[in-house]
Amino acid sequence: MPTVIGIAGSLRSGSYNAALLRAAIELAPPELTIETASIRGIPLYDGDVEHASGVPAPVTELKDRIAAADGLLLVTPEYNNSLPGVFKNAIDWLSRPPQDIARVFGDRPVGIIGATPGPGGTRLSQTAWLPVLRTLGTRPYFGRSVFLANAGQAFEADGTLRDEKLRDLVRRYMAGLAEFVARD
Repeated sequence: MPTVIGIAGSLRSGSYNAALLRAAIELAPPELTIETASIRGIPLYDGDVEHASGVPAPVTELKDRIAAADGLLLVTPEYNNSLPGVFKNAIDWLSRPPQDIARVFGDRPVGIIGATPGPGGTRLSQTAWLPVLRTLGTRPYFGRSVFLANAGQAFEADGTLRDEKLRDLVRRYMAGLAEFVARD
């Protein structure tokens, strides 16, 4: 059974992207295991810190989890029409040292979905991730898209998706991602 590491790209406790990740886990087909991981605790990238102390333990642990998984699911907010700095920072750390990129990211299937309170969805953020994922040598999944807009209205107070059409969209996305990951 394929395993995917799912990471929400927001640190906020009430994150819509964390809620979307939980929905993706709930709606994923039974033949796909999704394990969550967090970017909380990853410091700002600083080459001097890396040179003096090496890669921080939270980064090493996350790198090892991704390397052991069959795929990766990035659940990304959209900040100022692009990708969130805190999420990009985590990926920058995960690519250190450069000789680890192939082990962690090389040819790894990657899905990208996202939620934002704004009306435009996360199309621009997801598009901004593509050069990063290309540089890391991943295989992005393009079979379906989830660009959840107006996220404040999309979730119940407990964080579950309200609308059955959205639930079905996420369900179909996750089924397609499961097939994509299983092709390896």
